[in-house]
Amino acid sequence: MTTVTALPSLDKLVFDNRFIRQLPADPDMHNHCRQVFGACFSFVSPKPTQAPQLVAYSKEMAHSLGLSEADCESSCFTQVMSGNRLLPDMQPYAMCYGGHQFGQWAGQLGDGRAINLGEVLADNGQHWTLQLKGAGLTPYSRMADGLAVLRSSVREFLCSEAMFHLGIPTTRALSLTLTGDTVMRDMFYNGDAKLEPGAIVCRAAPSFIRFGSFQIFTARGELNVLKQLADFTIRSDFPQLLPKSGQIEKATYICWFEEVCRLTAELIVHWQRVGFVHGVMNTDNMSILGITIDYGPYGWLDHYDPEWTPNTTDRTHRRYRYSQQPEIALWNLLQLANAIYPLINDAKPLQNALALYNATFEHGWQAMFAEKLGLKNWQPNSDAKLVQTLLTLLAEVETDMTLFFRLLAHVPVENQTLSNTDCLAPLSDAWYQPDSLSPDYRQRFADWIRLYSQRIRQDNESTESRQQRMNAVNPKYILRNYLSQMAIDKAEAGDFSLIEELLEVMRRPYDEQPDKQHFAAKRPEWARNKAGCSQLYSSQMRI
Repeated sequence: MTTVTALPSLDKLVFDNRFIRQLPADPDMHNHCRQVFGACFSFVSPKPTQAPQLVAYSKEMAHSLGLSEADCESSCFTQVMSGNRLLPDMQPYAMCYGGHQFGQWAGQLGDGRAINLGEVLADNGQHWTLQLKGAGLTPYSRMADGLAVLRSSVREFLCSEAMFHLGIPTTRALSLTLTGDTVMRDMFYNGDAKLEPGAIVCRAAPSFIRFGSFQIFTARGELNVLKQLADFTIRSDFPQLLPKSGQIEKATYICWFEEVCRLTAELIVHWQRVGFVHGVMNTDNMSILGITIDYGPYGWLDHYDPEWTPNTTDRTHRRYRYSQQPEIALWNLLQLANAIYPLINDAKPLQNALALYNATFEHGWQAMFAEKLGLKNWQPNSDAKLVQTLLTLLAEVETDMTLFFRLLAHVPVENQTLSNTDCLAPLSDAWYQPDSLSPDYRQRFADWIRLYSQRIRQDNESTESRQQRMNAVNPKYILRNYLSQMAIDKAEAGDFSLIEELLEVMRRPYDEQPDKQHFAAKRPEWARNKAGCSQLYSSQMRI
């Protein structure tokens, strides 16, 4: 049984557990897998761990909570963030939600291996829900064990913080701890299961409410709970939408859905900008706040391939491939619209909001590509064709997406008589096999560079100013798949140094960092088909 113990080093945390205070709870206090009706959550305690060990923590996230480095390096912190102890005001619970998985309604899903410790109220008034991922069974675990392993936990911890520093809306990671326990996993689903080191990530977010949180209640006809959850969400996370009267009306729900559509569109534009592929864009993995949530089989484009997905479960139909993410987000929003329809009983404003998603994404995508290319503004008559021609060229041969856009800033666009060699030389490091480029491809790419250079010269901007703008949106460093795997391999051998080093590098992804240049290198050949570097398997055995 998890014990409640006062921990002086963390007593500065102030908890305001409004989610469980204002929403209906599961009356069954026993922790056994079941269908939970008429409730937004179930009370449940984390599973005690055998020998917890702090692996890493985020200084930035700790600072947001008002915690010092000394606090985070204390034994108290390790005990709490591994689920062994609870602070007096913590009231742990798991959330109930449903969702569409790979386009099919899956019914009740819920926090199968995540346990919320409570909501911290920071000094600036921001609420942060602290959540342990991998902390044991909950009523929503179905046939899984509720635990997590080191490899998936390293990936989630590092990527959460890397995305934050890239300027992409995301859940955060406060800490990564080893549990001292082992967890049985069949990584390749081939019958060769083995014991892996267990781990827990403490995640943080203003809210972990998802699209599926609303779907489950509409699907069950529990419309009173649907309204309670929607009203809570608006009052807690969208207070700017409340009318002066303070009373939530039909128009409030419409404005709220419009805002969710806008935030989601902006998020997907960010993903496309840096080549991030979520891998599991089920409706239960879509945040109502428009932030990246649930880092499962995610991945980053090495070479630009619009058809790539990191998820082995999705490799046949590629539903969640890079190029499909904007459309899937819209499809998911449609499911959310269906879920909240009983609050509005009018399809037209919901359809208008979905159209707003399309318009917001299209405008954001154009502005994003203008920034990536160093254009001062988007000119539809010329720039749409310029971008489409470029993307076609990038997809024809293996071209590292991150390196290409970073190197593009160095093309001497001011020179109006560039030879083919002059056009391509600054970009040579972006191609995985530059010597194999055909003469025809070189010619077509050089022709594009000349058109691009001509377009850049129209803006009449200094080279230095343009390069600064391009470098501010085209990262030098991303959490490349093979880098994460290298960190995992070292960590599983007891060496956590690469986790810390990557965490430090990813704090400044747009800076040059000359002494960290090797972390910007394109994927090595050994990583082309290595598990964890090319495609990923889920670390949780779930049915």
